[in-house]
Amino acid sequence: MLLLFDIDGTLLLRASAEHAAALREALASVYGIDPPAQPISAAGRTDTAIARELAALAGVDGERFDAGRERFGAACAASFAQRCPTSLADRVAPGMRELLERLEQRADATLSLVTGNYEEVARLKLARAGISQYFAPGQGGFGSDAESRDELPAIARARAGGHPREHTIVVGDTPLDIACARADGLRVLAVATGPYPASELSDADAVAADAWELGPLLCAELGLSGRAACS
Repeated sequence: MLLLFDIDGTLLLRASAEHAAALREALASVYGIDPPAQPISAAGRTDTAIARELAALAGVDGERFDAGRERFGAACAASFAQRCPTSLADRVAPGMRELLERLEQRADATLSLVTGNYEEVARLKLARAGISQYFAPGQGGFGSDAESRDELPAIARARAGGHPREHTIVVGDTPLDIACARADGLRVLAVATGPYPASELSDADAVAADAWELGPLLCAELGLSGRAACS
């Protein structure tokens, strides 16, 4: 089973402030704009989609935004590298480190990523959190691969050797995580550790309150049951 994990709100909690600041700094440096302070909905979206909306609010049209996209992505990653705390170990979701350790030891589970983060940003977050070893380089789907999150699961499956849909599961914390799984015809497990309560994640195949509850759900998908099955 290929397990495609989201990062913010799923693997890590409260690890996006420096990321958001880096994105705004990159918009200023590449497009010469002062991004509006008004909040926008960012949860579950790709970095490019978030940046495009902020740029549009500051008067940058689509053609101008696209012309600077490559430079923007590089500037965002560089800014985040400067801003990211040296350790994000305390931002790992409770129970998630233990779950990843158990899953890594299973021959029938492969861990990968589907995240709206640009890949350089995502990899640095995981490294600083001390969990990068669970996610192999060259795998996953990232915001640097496509602006639409709906395209990312198929990219991740292709990088995993064309992994079949029936043996792939998305794990995330937002309605957009659920939507991207459905766009690729995949099953999806939601975890209510991000900004959305379980009641707003009901379109998933199952919803867990936290990583401790997520473990048995994943075990069931692997053909087992109960917490002890992944121990």
